[in-house]
Amino acid sequence: MSEKEKNELSDGGNYSADSIHVLEGLEAVRKRPAMYIGDVNEKGLHHLVYEVVDNSIDEALAGYCDKIDVIIHNDNSITVKDNGRGIPADIHSKENRSALEVVMTVLHAGGKFDKDSYKVSGGLHGVGVSCVNALSIHFKAEIHRDGKIWVQEYSIGKPLYDAKVIGESNKTGTIITFKPDDSIFQVNVYKHEILAARLRELAFLNAGINLSITDEREVDENGNFKIENYYSEQGLKEFVEYLDDTRVKLTPEIIHITTEKNDIPVEIALQYNTSFAENIHSYVNNINTIEGGTHLTGFRRGLTRTLKNYADQSGMLSKLKIDISGDDFREGLTAVISVKVAEPQFEGQTKTKLGNSEVSLAVDQAVSEALSFYLEENPKSAKIIVDKVILAAQARHAARKAREMVQRKNAFGGGGLPGKLSDCSEKDPVKCEIFLVEGDSAGGTAKQGRDRKVQAILPLRGKILNVEKAMLHKVLESEEIKNIFTALGVHIGKEEDSKALNMDKLRYHKIIIMTDADVDGSHIATLIMTFFFRFMQDLIKAGYLYIASPPLYLVKKGKKEAYAWSEQQRLQLINEWAEGDDSNVHVQRYKGLGEMNSEQLWETTMNPEQRTLQQVTIDNAAEADHIFSMLMGDDVPPRRKFIEDHAKYANIDA
Repeated sequence: MSEKEKNELSDGGNYSADSIHVLEGLEAVRKRPAMYIGDVNEKGLHHLVYEVVDNSIDEALAGYCDKIDVIIHNDNSITVKDNGRGIPADIHSKENRSALEVVMTVLHAGGKFDKDSYKVSGGLHGVGVSCVNALSIHFKAEIHRDGKIWVQEYSIGKPLYDAKVIGESNKTGTIITFKPDDSIFQVNVYKHEILAARLRELAFLNAGINLSITDEREVDENGNFKIENYYSEQGLKEFVEYLDDTRVKLTPEIIHITTEKNDIPVEIALQYNTSFAENIHSYVNNINTIEGGTHLTGFRRGLTRTLKNYADQSGMLSKLKIDISGDDFREGLTAVISVKVAEPQFEGQTKTKLGNSEVSLAVDQAVSEALSFYLEENPKSAKIIVDKVILAAQARHAARKAREMVQRKNAFGGGGLPGKLSDCSEKDPVKCEIFLVEGDSAGGTAKQGRDRKVQAILPLRGKILNVEKAMLHKVLESEEIKNIFTALGVHIGKEEDSKALNMDKLRYHKIIIMTDADVDGSHIATLIMTFFFRFMQDLIKAGYLYIASPPLYLVKKGKKEAYAWSEQQRLQLINEWAEGDDSNVHVQRYKGLGEMNSEQLWETTMNPEQRTLQQVTIDNAAEADHIFSMLMGDDVPPRRKFIEDHAKYANIDA
């Protein structure tokens, strides 16, 4: 070894002070955007809008704003307007530049850290709007404040000029316009329905605030843009009405609680329905805490204790010979919990689980007092609710044998695997994937065409059970569902938490739903997704569930052939190849997976190098709850239309 090589090794390969790179200003955001906004795909793109809207909502929570407008422009740039106080634009004493510029260009800068400015805030880290600026090719802030109109523009986080006054105004508010940087984001088209769902949610969570979305990309025959307005007079009560509008209600009234306990504002709305699912959605300062936390714990404890005390005192449980668990009190319950906490402590950077211990007691007390009063004042409804709880306990008891049977079949070792499963040889779940295939015929084709080392095939016969309308023991007794549980190696958890999923022995980290490319196939895929959403939601949250995308057409001309996944692609191929005469262009329509041979199925749908998959995610749990309830309802036309409108896939393997 040369002396030079020895010196390089002793120096750690030229690892010196000069090797340390300091990312100044907003460079860190552009270098690692996913650390700040989650990802650079569809979710992160829409998160930019949420960050700006959340600033306006914080103004509303502080009592200074009641109108927020979002505009999607033709070029997919976004404008967010509010009538709040307007961001201060005068010179910041310490920074010696406009406070507006400081807010827009410095991380952890903003009024959220000043208790006198914002008592409650969702954007606690103070990085939101500056991150949006950093990730935008163009960003403009227009401020109406103190009788003046201030403006400043930026590009990739850097000011194009100093903040300046361009006019006078008798209004107050902030107008932010930005266009995301295409060099950062892999997806650059905003989806109207995603933004609309968040604004609808915010309207329910903040009664009395007007929110609107205008989509300039959609124009009617009269030249008018598509505009939707959201306003809620009664807040969470109307939220529960919206979530339950396709379910059959058990009681006519919604229990609506609005109170303050230990200086913590608490709002809760709940109602029981005839379904067998528990649908509880919790929020802290408008943040959807998808992992729950102390406010959810307090709600469950208060609900269970109060209902059990009432049932015991009324003698309704005297003849019941089985125990009642907490799950039984929540079956068929739709509830929304919203608390406003001055200094919330969230577990982790994702802000999805509340940790403040004092909130648990506040929510517990609020639920106990209001529910006790309701039960005493409404004995007929109280009896209906308790009867529902007893029925749930009896069904859970009946499900015990079915659960134990599933768990016995899940014994790791292969002997208990479903007979229809064609397993892969690899045992590392990270490398393994399983296709849930519609029908035995397509399952046979997939079995022949797969990569046997890492791809497993489980054929499913017809349409699986609609779990939205089935009791737990019926779900666990379903042969197809038992096969899914057993093949995956997972099982439903302990008795006291019957729908918790134990994933310790999960055998595949990619679970791919593969159905025919038609409406019926989409319906079957939706049934399977409903099952995963209701019983295996942890797998979705872990990013393990996908949908395959088989082609609709094979277009041929002579020796040339190409696949088309949409009508638009089919027409494009015909136009390119016809040269004025389409008589020699042949189009084969695939009505089902079984019409393809194993080589074609591998080439188009199963080969990781070429296939198109859509990852199933839950961006808005309440909206997903509403959609699945609607899709699995008895009214067929809206379900069919929804599937046809939304059966679009994105390539995530490329």
